[in-house]
Formats: sequence, C-alpha cells, structure tokens
Amino acid sequence: MAYQVALIQFEKLGKKYHFDYNQLPIKKGDKVVVETIRGIELGFVVSDLLEIEEKDLVSPLKPILRIATDEDIRMYEENILSEVRVMERTSSLVKQNKLEMKLLNCEFTLDRSKLIIYFNAEGRVDFRELVKDLATEFHLRIELRQVGARDGAKVLGGIGPCGYLTCCTTFLGEFQPVSIKMAKNQNLSLNPSNISGLCGKLLCCINYEDEAYKQYRKELPKKDSYVTTPEGRARVTQVNFLTQIVKVDHESGGSAFYHVSEIQFKQKATEEELDSNGHDLKDLEE
Repeated sequence: MAYQVALIQFEKLGKKYHFDYNQLPIKKGDKVVVETIRGIELGFVVSDLLEIEEKDLVSPLKPILRIATDEDIRMYEENILSEVRVMERTSSLVKQNKLEMKLLNCEFTLDRSKLIIYFNAEGRVDFRELVKDLATEFHLRIELRQVGARDGAKVLGGIGPCGYLTCCTTFLGEFQPVSIKMAKNQNLSLNPSNISGLCGKLLCCINYEDEAYKQYRKELPKKDSYVTTPEGRARVTQVNFLTQIVKVDHESGGSAFYHVSEIQFKQKATEEELDSNGHDLKDLEE
C-alpha cells in the first residue's frame, strides 16, 4: 500500500520526517502544524507530495493537522523570543544546583504545554531538583534531554579544522557513523587532534570518502606485499590511493615509483585491521 506524504523539517538543518498530507492543499515551503513525540509543533514542508510504500516507513505515519494559521505563526515566533530568557534563567539555576552540564538550547511546543531543554554532559546528571525549580519558574511541563557531543557541536556551530563552517551547521541533516577503521583505510594519521572535530569526535568528512577508498583498495596492492615491476620483483613500501602511485623497494636494490597500471600483483590493499593504537582511539567514535 502506498501513502501520499510530505517531508517536514523542524529546524533548518534538522532531520526530515514523513507525514501524511491528510488531503490538505499543501506545497513545498508551507508552514504546517503536526503532532510529534514531543507534542504539537510547527514544521516546514521541504518537499512536494511524495508516494511511499508502507514497507519503507520507519515509524507509524501521522497526519499533518493543519496548515499553520497566522495565530500559529505568531505563537511560534513568540516562543523563539522567549527561549533566550529561558536559557538565561536555566543557566542560573544550573549554577545554583551545582550541576556539571552544558546547556545547548531549548524549545517550547507550539501550544506551550511543554518546555524541552537540551544539554551535554560527560556522564549521567541528577537533574531532578533542577526540573522542580524550572517547573516552579515557568509553570509548565519540563523535559531535559541529554544529547551527544556531535549534536552539541551542531547546536553551537563553529569553524572546522579545514577553515570552513562545520558541516553539521551548514548542510549535514543527519549524522552518519564514522569509525577509526575508516580513518585507517584512508591512510590518515591516527593523531586525535588531526582526525577529530570541534565536538571531540571523529570528523564527519572521513565518512564522505569512505566508499571511494574502499574502491581504491580493490585496485591497488597491499603495503608490504610483493609485486612484479618492469625491473623485476619488488616490495611495496608506500601506496598513494589518490594518484594510484606505488613506491617499491627492488630486490636487486634501490627504490622506484610506479603507476598501478605498470605493475602486476595478487594481494590487494584490503581494509585495514585495527591495532592497539586504533582500539585506544575508539572513544572518538559516537
């Protein structure tokens, strides 16, 4: 069975969700009101109508409640303005309760029935007293959510080691897994400062080139394996995946560089296994 749906986004670079368009005359760019697990929210239509099969749904499909009215939009804008005061007051209460937590942002549900506050912390935080203080202060239901380091960096933003704004604050809607093994497969230095971003976790861009390097490894010889060159048998000492240039040490003496098309080999540069150094860096993954 196929459903007609629209993709809805709740923040500029947030995840996109399918909602049943509910026979409403909606179009890309419209503001709509929907019900999510957080409550009643205002979202933005970021696609034309789509058809999706029931087997492709990752969660039960909910309908769009209505196209946002002027009152809905006014309430949404008022909520955003109120969030500044909420963050200031919450920060003060965090200090008062002597909690080791880093506040990131907050958001009201559209109907202002609930306030959700996002924070980052090294370990578990007992924030029960803080929730009581916040409920007394704002007279509504309070929900505190601890998020990971990458989500925290996405909220705060900044300049990455490449000199550009971080990917997560410019175009990256969803985080993809990044592993130490990916970095090793790309012959990157496993120095944490070279392969981690502002969040302290592995650079998201390592994931972008992972498939390309997997393909390169199928086309090039394994380091320390033996190959046949125009000058005879030699051992591979370096492999440049991008240029496809291989450095070898000849059995007869001396070193040389060859393009992969100039040599013959049997052992391909299969994916690298992690050594003790790689396992020590597993905490950079998330």
